[in-house]
Amino acid sequence: MNGVSPHRMGLNGLSQRAHRSLPKPAQYDAKDMTEGQLKTGFHAALALAAGLALRLWFIARAGRVDGDTLIYGNIAKNWMQHGVYGFATSAKGLQPTLIRLPGYPLFLAACFRIFGVDHYVAVMYVQCFVDLCTCLLIAGLAWRLFGQRAALIALWLAALCPYTAAYVAAPLTEILTLCTIALTFYSLERWRSAGLGFNRWLWVIAVTMAYSVLLRPEQGMLPAVVVPAMIWMVWKNSQLLPLQRSLWPVAVAAICVVLPLAPWAARNWHTFHVIQPLAPRSATDPGEFIPCGFQHWYRTWAIDFASTEQVYWNYDSTDLRLGDLPTRAFNSEEQYEATAALLSDYNQKDNATRSLDDRFESIAEQRIHANPIRYYIGLPIARLTNMLFRPRTEMMQIGLDWWNWHEYRSQTLLAYGMAALNFSYFALGAIGLWLWWRAGWGMHEALAAAMTAFVVLRCALLLTLDNSEPRYTLEFFPLLFVWGGYVFARRTKIPG
Repeated sequence: MNGVSPHRMGLNGLSQRAHRSLPKPAQYDAKDMTEGQLKTGFHAALALAAGLALRLWFIARAGRVDGDTLIYGNIAKNWMQHGVYGFATSAKGLQPTLIRLPGYPLFLAACFRIFGVDHYVAVMYVQCFVDLCTCLLIAGLAWRLFGQRAALIALWLAALCPYTAAYVAAPLTEILTLCTIALTFYSLERWRSAGLGFNRWLWVIAVTMAYSVLLRPEQGMLPAVVVPAMIWMVWKNSQLLPLQRSLWPVAVAAICVVLPLAPWAARNWHTFHVIQPLAPRSATDPGEFIPCGFQHWYRTWAIDFASTEQVYWNYDSTDLRLGDLPTRAFNSEEQYEATAALLSDYNQKDNATRSLDDRFESIAEQRIHANPIRYYIGLPIARLTNMLFRPRTEMMQIGLDWWNWHEYRSQTLLAYGMAALNFSYFALGAIGLWLWWRAGWGMHEALAAAMTAFVVLRCALLLTLDNSEPRYTLEFFPLLFVWGGYVFARRTKIPG
């Protein structure tokens, strides 16, 4: 037997037979992994296809090119063709303006350069692509926080949300703003997991926040919550490096957010001789009349978006109808008559004047004195509630008084359905955030706190606004999608 013992030979035979009878775990694991990846990819592709179809439907059926879109478009055209950042023309030629930040006109100018001037439909298709990328960013953040199942749910929630999808068909700042919010929080999580230093995700955070502020002035709240979260993350990990050295990346990111505003502020000082690093709250250029009395009067009774469109936006341009005012706009019969006389005088020329504004201010002071709690607490909360939970039908062919069953029967049913869906998104997001908090935020506590603080700060800002517009609360939806995904997550498989 060539010196080999029978005992050893038996062991070898047993070993060979056992080896042949054992399963091949590596092959099965690879097969299962491939099948899982294919299944996940299929569901993601299906969600994106459904989201694409929804957005293309809105572009085909509900595209809107009016109002602010034309202001942004004219600024972009004049900037490209004449080198003047403005939209109005007078006897002196094109007039510069500062009522809109340059972020969205830059985007429109790039689109006009590629697709042709005034090709707004092409802009809508670009926004469609951007919004689908936002859906992927939302899913990516949910995946890193809660796992694959939560990511797929978040992707479906984002892709099929009609409220965000509808704004693809309106060349406005909303779609790009939602993308910057999603990208900022996704990059913040990637920056944390990459070691909190000078890495590519730091630059993504800085550039994204800077552009977000250039889109809309209130987006300054984004760095206002993200930069403290970055400091929190560094402080929690300061045992690895000295705290002062670790804070350098955060300081650089904060500086990068402010830097793009410097040329804009310098231009405004040179052109208008005013200190304005953002855009004025009143959306007026220096020297233009601001009807503060009318605004104060409007705040004493306005709640619904219908009043914004019928009264607030029409002032200083078209007639105001007394019948468009709700009964809460009058405290007495005398006040009703005074208001009717005031609107009648205004309607003669449809022009805001200081004398008319003083009369509006006089009525406003009477109403505020009669019920200060209503003015300072009740009505701001009511306006915020309306912005949060209105059916969000402003982009659809549904009447402003959608609740009027006798006039809009089918539209009223659709509006109630949209209101229920909108409430479901908020409820799902709130439940997901609460469950995440109950489970413990752990290493994600700074990120979770920043996301929550963003919602709280924005609500506080919205309490100060005169006009109720549901689109002002669209910025909550990327976070609602992520939190809503956690409701369906497998709690024991949350990745760290």
